[in-house]
Amino acid sequence: MTAAPAVKDPKGKRASAPVKADALFHYVLALADDALILGHRLSEWSGRAPMLEEDIALSNLGLDLIGQARLFYAYAGEIEGRGRDEDALAYLRDEHAYANLLLVEQPNGDFAVTMVRHLLYAAFVHPYVQALQQSRDVRLAEIAAKAVKEMAYHVRHASEWVIRLGDGTEVSHGRAQTALEELWMYTGEMFTLPESERRLLERGIAPDRMAIKPAWDATLDRVLAEARMQRPADRWMQTGGRAGRHTEHLGHLLAEMQVLNRAHPGAKW
Repeated sequence: MTAAPAVKDPKGKRASAPVKADALFHYVLALADDALILGHRLSEWSGRAPMLEEDIALSNLGLDLIGQARLFYAYAGEIEGRGRDEDALAYLRDEHAYANLLLVEQPNGDFAVTMVRHLLYAAFVHPYVQALQQSRDVRLAEIAAKAVKEMAYHVRHASEWVIRLGDGTEVSHGRAQTALEELWMYTGEMFTLPESERRLLERGIAPDRMAIKPAWDATLDRVLAEARMQRPADRWMQTGGRAGRHTEHLGHLLAEMQVLNRAHPGAKW
């Protein structure tokens, strides 16, 4: 691992501070994996969305996330210092080397599943990157500043669709409610703090995940009330994505996403 990255001192100036590069690498990699996997999921709607306007919108949302993933992967490669660039980190790792949230790898299902999944994720990530803008890590703060406006739109877009579906017909309401209940068990992982991330939190590099929860709760409560949907009761939560323990869905997704790069390693367009 390389030396510690530049960080801000309490007055906002650049300074160096002892940061364990291995912990920072895995933290940044996990953020990249979240964005890449969900970005790929949204890209699966290209040419298949319910209407042309939404086909374009979902493609753009996916591109936002893939753009964020590229920035995180590039930084992770610099931290690691082993010559792996964004393409190597995205396409040349095996399933258990990915640290994404289980939520983002879940299949698209019908349109209600996709919109509910996106709302659950975006409602967390938007306040999270808002807080990450204050990170003492200069690069993370810069990436977060770019992502904030994008994720604000993601929340708005997903919210409007969940309200439209939930407050729509009996069929659309039922599908949206079922999607929420089936995806709910993956939401707890967003607020789980790995021990390595705890050290970054103590040094002002990573935001406190639990401190984000009130904002997430407020967004969901507002949207679900307008959608006439019932928030599921908190129960046992499914975790393991951060530790590389994934559902069967990730392997299938990676096989499709990585096939070209693995079939033609090092190919240039």
